[in-house]
Amino acid sequence: MIKAVLWDNDGILVDTETLFFKITRSAFIRLGLDLTEEIWGTQHLSEGKGSREIAISLGGDPDRIAPVIDKRNLMYNQILGQSPPIRPLVRETLTALFGQVKMAIVTGSRREQLHTMHNSNGLLKFFDKIITGDDYIHYKPHPEPYLTAMKALDVNAKHCIAIEDSPRGLASARSAGITCIIVPNELTRMLEFTGALSIEQDVSGTLKYIQD
Repeated sequence: MIKAVLWDNDGILVDTETLFFKITRSAFIRLGLDLTEEIWGTQHLSEGKGSREIAISLGGDPDRIAPVIDKRNLMYNQILGQSPPIRPLVRETLTALFGQVKMAIVTGSRREQLHTMHNSNGLLKFFDKIITGDDYIHYKPHPEPYLTAMKALDVNAKHCIAIEDSPRGLASARSAGITCIIVPNELTRMLEFTGALSIEQDVSGTLKYIQD
């Protein structure tokens, strides 16, 4: 019996992955680099490489990368305050599950950043716990984010399902012993998700595994 649903945030609840990619691609153009969806999906969303590391691998000038990426970060934080789009059928799915199971967000975003992106969409009211990058040391694909969430909710892995959009998130959930459903976004749909319980078109497809 499923007692808790653990949600990734970026690319699952809100469409920040696409926004971050677009603004990062513009930054790379200023560095004379061509950042494709395939490169970003594979190296960042799957392998967890940072923007600076990817820029260097593409031949970027190390002396120019840091200030360009820092400016990207400032621009991104400003965009987050403008209420990024909610992913398809998220609100409807959260409404259907609210009060039926415990729910938590499990994200690598910092708490301040998370509250900025959700400042006017009303989604945070659905969650019993919010686990951010401020709450643990080791980021996904390490199991610590999900282990932290289970401890906060007082549940064990066999009673949980995680909802993720990337191989890195999938690896984190599975290494914590949690069954994981994948809902790919535009940047991760071409990636491999070996070990996922299922791959769904949108988050409403997860309901059949959670509700009796």
